[in-house]
Amino acid sequence: MKDLTQGSLPKHLVAMALPMSIGMFVQTLYVLTDLYFVSDLGSAPVAALSLIGNIMFLIFAVSQILNVGTATLVAHAVGEKDQSSANLVFNQALFASVVLGTILLLTGIYGIKSYLHITSEDPATTEAALSYSYWFLPCLVLQFIMTTIGAALRGTGVVKPMMIAQIGSLIINIILSPILISGWLFGIEMGIAGAGLASSISVVIAVLSLWFYLYHDKRYLVLDSQLFLSFHRHTIKRLFSVGFPAGAELILMFVYMSTTFWVLKDFGTDVQAGFGIGSKVIQALFLPVMAVAFSLPAIAGQNYGAGNFKRFRQAFYWSLFATCSLMLGVSLLAAHLGAQLAMPFSENPQVIEHTRYFLYIVAWSFIATGVIFTCSGLFQASGNTWPPLYSNTTRLFTFVLPIIWLVKQQQLTITELWYITVLSVVVQALVSLTFVAFSLRTTYKLPATFTATKKNLLS
Repeated sequence: MKDLTQGSLPKHLVAMALPMSIGMFVQTLYVLTDLYFVSDLGSAPVAALSLIGNIMFLIFAVSQILNVGTATLVAHAVGEKDQSSANLVFNQALFASVVLGTILLLTGIYGIKSYLHITSEDPATTEAALSYSYWFLPCLVLQFIMTTIGAALRGTGVVKPMMIAQIGSLIINIILSPILISGWLFGIEMGIAGAGLASSISVVIAVLSLWFYLYHDKRYLVLDSQLFLSFHRHTIKRLFSVGFPAGAELILMFVYMSTTFWVLKDFGTDVQAGFGIGSKVIQALFLPVMAVAFSLPAIAGQNYGAGNFKRFRQAFYWSLFATCSLMLGVSLLAAHLGAQLAMPFSENPQVIEHTRYFLYIVAWSFIATGVIFTCSGLFQASGNTWPPLYSNTTRLFTFVLPIIWLVKQQQLTITELWYITVLSVVVQALVSLTFVAFSLRTTYKLPATFTATKKNLLS
């Protein structure tokens, strides 16, 4: 356990963000590794990875409920010096992760065909997506468990064990991907299905390593079979009340991504593949920024639990400065080197050009995205995760409805699609900043109000 209520805030941000960025980079390399080897199979498998990636985004959205709820409540308990409450939250979150993971696994197995028929009209892409998903879906339960363990450790200020587990898992995935996809060494050529199997095996090993870390040594957080198997209604309710809005935010993102894929299917497989590659490149470029933003809930959350509101505010300001500064560099990189960033993942000139054009335009929204990340982190730290959800819903009116109207009018072009995307993100960032400014001036201004608000949020 690391006490984040004392010491230099910039140093705490760097100390947490660096291992987290490495861990998140490892997660992105999972996707990029599969994309690299699958790209040799053609445009249809690349487009298939993009379609399944959007489904995984939905699954990640549900896991985000436990991710945010666990990290926030554990951080509050640590700030209050209440180890027993931290362990209760941790074990109950693990219980919930197993239940939710199993439900989503079954839903994915029996519902994926319907989704693919809606989002793709290319039989080859649909077939490739099904082949990949059936080998990847079985690891969903373990993905939920790994996310929950990582969130609980992050709430205590500890991030290195998760990073180590992810790096080891990545190495295994990199070794297995060419063996199972292309048939290296043993001639087991499974194609895109091998990418799914390689990822599943590597996730199993990552979860086992985290379990070993928690079970075979005395830690601040302890796996307790009695706490895990018993149902504490109040704790589960708190987890979901804090985490649900954050999960709902990502579900909305799934809606926005699905809307984009729905539009792009009329523009051809190359455009879909370009968007898929561009999205993965953005995911990789955003890693340092997301690491800083995701460190904020743990740092500010512990200070919230300790009642140190001045430090709570300062953590937000430092994080906002860092994320916006990093996003400026990322936007310049994406705008001017889009083609070079796409080349490792495709040899098709059309796909590369579509990727470059997508990155060139959406780069204008990157600083706004950094603002959104930081504002969400502040509200997660306080346990009030509804304002970010409210700001996210603005994109229903600034993105989804205009896109649908233009499609019905048969007037939508690729250029308009990407500029509407940028505009909707900027509007969301402005709304998020408005919520934060109002909260810092009123709800969290005085210690007495701060304490009362905290009790209301967590009761």
